[in-house]
Amino acid sequence: MTSGLLVSRRQLLAGVVGVGAAAGLSACGLGPGPNPVGASAIAAAESARATTGKVRDFVLRAAPAQVDLGGTVVTTWAYGDSLPGTAFRATAGDRVRVAFGNELPEATSVHWHGLAIRNDMDGVPGVTTPEVAAGGSFGFDFVVPDPGTYWFHPHHGMQLDRGLYAPFIVDDPADPGDYDHEWVVVLDDWTDDVGPSPEQIYADLKAAGGSGGMGGMNGMGGMDGMGGMDGGDVTYPLYLVNGRAPNDPDVLTAKPGQRVRLRFINAGADTIFDVALAGHDLTVTHTDGYPVTPVTTSLLRIGMGERYDAVVTLADGAFPLVAQPVGKLGQAQAIVRTGSGTAPMARWRPSELDAYPLTVDALRADPGTALPAKDPDSVQDLLLSGSMGPYVWTINGRTYDDTVPLTIRQGQAGRLRIRNMSMMPHPIHLHGHTFQLGSAGGTGPRKDTVLVPAMGAVDVDFAAENPGQWMVHCHNAYHAEAGMMTRLDYVT
Repeated sequence: MTSGLLVSRRQLLAGVVGVGAAAGLSACGLGPGPNPVGASAIAAAESARATTGKVRDFVLRAAPAQVDLGGTVVTTWAYGDSLPGTAFRATAGDRVRVAFGNELPEATSVHWHGLAIRNDMDGVPGVTTPEVAAGGSFGFDFVVPDPGTYWFHPHHGMQLDRGLYAPFIVDDPADPGDYDHEWVVVLDDWTDDVGPSPEQIYADLKAAGGSGGMGGMNGMGGMDGMGGMDGGDVTYPLYLVNGRAPNDPDVLTAKPGQRVRLRFINAGADTIFDVALAGHDLTVTHTDGYPVTPVTTSLLRIGMGERYDAVVTLADGAFPLVAQPVGKLGQAQAIVRTGSGTAPMARWRPSELDAYPLTVDALRADPGTALPAKDPDSVQDLLLSGSMGPYVWTINGRTYDDTVPLTIRQGQAGRLRIRNMSMMPHPIHLHGHTFQLGSAGGTGPRKDTVLVPAMGAVDVDFAAENPGQWMVHCHNAYHAEAGMMTRLDYVT
């Protein structure tokens, strides 16, 4: 791959199918018998972080809750009494302390998605942070290094597919703030208490070899510019924007001509969304927290775990913000109101949804945000494969319980060659780091989660500057639970 961005199915089959056949893992610069780094390396990296000297204290509890989804009251698990949970906010360089209490009937965890924080606060039981038992508590304490749009959620079984998620916004002191409003827009697919539980759906998928879920799996959807895009494995009864269904939507009230910064977060467990604001174009400015050269589009595609920031100048009237689940029926909807006009009915389809969606391959890193240009010291393959029947998803031919971790040394430049050998897209998330699509120092955007299309591929470069053991996994919660996870281990 020379461009470093997403390649099509045809390019992959022509150029790298041999890599998939080998299903091997290659690495450069690692001698025999490496040992994992210890706590002292993690502590040293944390002490070297630049800080503001300010401390932000938060209290977080996970508990059963009754939540109104817009005329439908459900009993679920949530962070507090709202959906999404109350957003955390800090400034880059702040020290954040979170007093977390688990009031759920089972153990849980909190992962700070996208934040490249110290390894022992990352919130992955058995890898970085101990699970928090039912009735237990834990004190998180870390410095937030980078500004941007982030979020937090459990890293525990199928708990993500309930109401346990909330935004985490890290402000940039250098941000000019050239907008009148900020609107955090959290997208979600919903089944809890209105359909089978997430655990039942997963059990059905396993038992039926992929034919379970809400009355059956989604078929292999139509081909599109992503090289074949299946909508996911689960059909959901509801799709939400900021915890609200289309019949009683969340509303942003503003004035005509005002400029709004939108922070999109896809918290869905199994759903890719195409997002549009009727009557408007969106100018995309950031992805996964990092600025890009602004690109204007009428339709934006967001994979599970991804975040995009956009700005829009509002017209006069009432306009639906629509999130269409890719390859599935239904939609999520909110309203932007600047005037007295009547908003279209729930599930009205704006013409913007017929446009070609903007995807990450159309984005370029904003000048100054690229990684330092450096040839990789370590090059490793991440081969994604699996099937609906049997319902097993793997990285490098192994499920997580049998994984062989990727390895790297602190200070090295790493490259991951991600090859999707399956007929489904996979949003791949690397904990504790951002990577650059393509070569370090090139034009590809900085991200921590990338949607790799079916039979597609992408190379990403990263700097090994945050020691520890880090998860690398598909952010489709059902694929991750079925095995599509591995680790990136720093070694000595």
